Amino acid sequence: MLQKHENVISMTALSHQATQQLMPSFSGLPHTQHADGKYRLRRYSVVKHLNGHVIEIGPRNFVQSDEINHFQGNVVRHFEPIDDAVLQSAGMEEMCNLFAESNDLPEGTEIEIHQMRVVAIHHETQVAPEGIHQDGFDHIAMIGIHRQNIVGGEIMLYADNHQPPFFKKVLADGEAVLLADSKLWHNATPISPIVPEQEGHLDLFVLTARGEKA
Repeated sequence: MLQKHENVISMTALSHQATQQLMPSFSGLPHTQHADGKYRLRRYSVVKHLNGHVIEIGPRNFVQSDEINHFQGNVVRHFEPIDDAVLQSAGMEEMCNLFAESNDLPEGTEIEIHQMRVVAIHHETQVAPEGIHQDGFDHIAMIGIHRQNIVGGEIMLYADNHQPPFFKKVLADGEAVLLADSKLWHNATPISPIVPEQEGHLDLFVLTARGEKA
């Protein structure tokens, strides 16, 4: 059930089946050559949402203004695309449908999809090294897929970037928070391994779009 708050935040969840279908694909995420590439493994694709289906647009670099991203602003970043089998899966279709319907996105709207694994390589590894920020879109969704041997990684939402967070939550497997990126700021707490000798990681999807219902 979708729970709305002031028309800028909503919480919902993927089905257990979709979450379980998407979960194994995170084990193949590559490291990158970027500043966070040793601990934020990532694939990135841009798709269109047409008639309930996910259609990949093709390769595209990712860049954010330094006014938005103080960590890697104005840096042209290239990521390997999300695997075709993942993009064409029923789980991906469910996730994109949920995002599009929740935000009343027009047919054919471009959706940018970041598939990320944040690995706890330090005592405290930054999930969002850019700190409190916006992503420069109208809509954003953060969908937790799996947590392994970690504490932390709480999603935090802010009315502006000079106040304490009014929302703070660890996302369970499949749980999603959607927000109006143009109206709110977000961040996340660092993650730490529970058992230091074993790998700890946080798997999530981040979806962004521009369009209706800002």
